[in-house]
Amino acid sequence: MSEVLLNSILTLGAVAVVSAIILYFVAQKFKVEEDPRIDDIEEALPNANCGGCGYPGCRAFAEACAKADNLDNLYCPVGGNDVMKKVAEILGIEVKEQRRQVAVVRCAGSYDHREHHNTYEGPENCAVVHQLYGGETDCHYGCLGLADCVRACNFDALHMDEKTGLPVVDEDKCTACGACVEACPRDIIELRVLGKKDRKIFVSCVNEDPAGPAKKACSVACIGCGLCYDACKFDAITMYDNLAYIDDKKCVLCRACVEVCPTGAIWEVNFPPRKPKPDKKKSAATAKKAEESKQQQISSQPINISDLPKEEKPAEEKTETKQPESNRVENKSEENKNENNENNN
Repeated sequence: MSEVLLNSILTLGAVAVVSAIILYFVAQKFKVEEDPRIDDIEEALPNANCGGCGYPGCRAFAEACAKADNLDNLYCPVGGNDVMKKVAEILGIEVKEQRRQVAVVRCAGSYDHREHHNTYEGPENCAVVHQLYGGETDCHYGCLGLADCVRACNFDALHMDEKTGLPVVDEDKCTACGACVEACPRDIIELRVLGKKDRKIFVSCVNEDPAGPAKKACSVACIGCGLCYDACKFDAITMYDNLAYIDDKKCVLCRACVEVCPTGAIWEVNFPPRKPKPDKKKSAATAKKAEESKQQQISSQPINISDLPKEEKPAEEKTETKQPESNRVENKSEENKNENNENNN
């Protein structure tokens, strides 16, 4: 019995050793060489594995960076320009800095601006409600307010405002990973480039209905009037489907579109408060009242005759009365007759 057991153990051990040797040589034969820089790049990345770069995880992004000739189309939104500079140093290439992006909620339909006609009772999920019906208001494009975007954010950059019922983005925490954009079933969240001093201008509406129904559903809806399109001198605004859209890469933040928007659908963020414009009618009325009060003050003051300027009498002009030509001829003839009579005498 012991000999059989011993033979079995020796046989299995020999098979294992031979198999290991075979596997070793096979592995060496078909070994795939991996770029050692991939591990260095992965260590430099934030390892958020959010997918905001467009790759399934930081390891896949590191492999793409190692294989790429340049980093023009590769960007880690969580790490930003600082991380991309480290990646460029590892690869020994240069990288261009990119402007920071943040998530923007393109809906201003708060409780004050949208009238609610019914109450939803069911799963607290925007995707479910979007599939079932239009929502609690007449706007079938706006935010449903069930916080799918908040739950999708891994960086605590979104929260729901109880007063408005809309999600609010914390720009300091937002990494532009795009998770909230993917989670929103109505596509009202967009990643937009920040301007100078983190300023931005955008149309906070996605309602594609005509002006009448859109304005009836929400008081701050875009009605597609085109006034902002006419006011923009930089070709940054386009009109489609009864809706205006501002290109964040062409916009120069002049705020001309904000001034002409009749519904307040265009938002300006992180700008200083505007100086109040003087009312021309009020200023004209004020100037008229000031002039009238001045005249009353002048008329109420006592007048001293000695203070009045003395008027100089104009010098009398000597005028000669010219006689008509016929009278002159008659007078001459009479003088000649008188002279003849004196001579005859």
